[in-house]
Amino acid sequence: MRDTKNTGSIQSVRRAMNLLELLADNEELGVTELGRRLGVHKATASRLVSTLAERGLVERNPATEKYRLGFGVIHLAGAALAGLDLVRQARPVLEELAERTRETVNLAVLDGDAVLHLDQISGKHTVVSVSWVGRRTPLHCTSNGKVLLAYGDEPTRERLLALPLERRTPNTIVDPERLRALLVEVRTRGYAQTVEELEEGLNAVAAPVHAASGEVVAAVSVSGPAFRLRPVELPRVARLAMDAAGAISRRMGYAERRQSVGG
Repeated sequence: MRDTKNTGSIQSVRRAMNLLELLADNEELGVTELGRRLGVHKATASRLVSTLAERGLVERNPATEKYRLGFGVIHLAGAALAGLDLVRQARPVLEELAERTRETVNLAVLDGDAVLHLDQISGKHTVVSVSWVGRRTPLHCTSNGKVLLAYGDEPTRERLLALPLERRTPNTIVDPERLRALLVEVRTRGYAQTVEELEEGLNAVAAPVHAASGEVVAAVSVSGPAFRLRPVELPRVARLAMDAAGAISRRMGYAERRQSVGG
């Protein structure tokens, strides 16, 4: 006999998780829109958000009457990040890098077909800080994405390069062959850079973080406004990022092999 009660409970959990993911990708959504995207009646969506609101996982914006993620999510995320050895080992190095560059520093990993940001330190130059933690960004037009593509396994790289490449700015590289050639350069010089490819007015550099096995498991990036982090400055900042990535790699147990790197 089918356990309809357990089946219903599992379905409710799945819908709740889908709802949280929708709010993570969209700053705010109303009950009607949530119901439409979840494929459920508005009343069902209303019950879901009410239950999640009781635990502080979502909250209602009184100005728009829409729902957004609540502070309960931050508590859960903080507990999860605290248990991640990579984040724990990287944090002091990221703080030092932000201090040296005075720009925003991020730690990111490959998450499916995108970049997932695990941690961020804002530099002293940063006036308005936008947190990228928990957000996913494209691989082809971000410095950390290029690093993860360049140092990833070939089958994964080729699969991702076969996907349509979205043009985010006039500088975004959408030609797979050109991008493939640039990824070879990334592996040769040890870092990647972007010049207004994700957002106009934003430049960045990134370097690879190795696990004890030698596998590249993350990327450390430094980003800032194009008027301050000018293209001529990128090689210098890249060396600082490479030093930081190397320090994190050693903390992760990687026995670094020295090699000369061009600018």
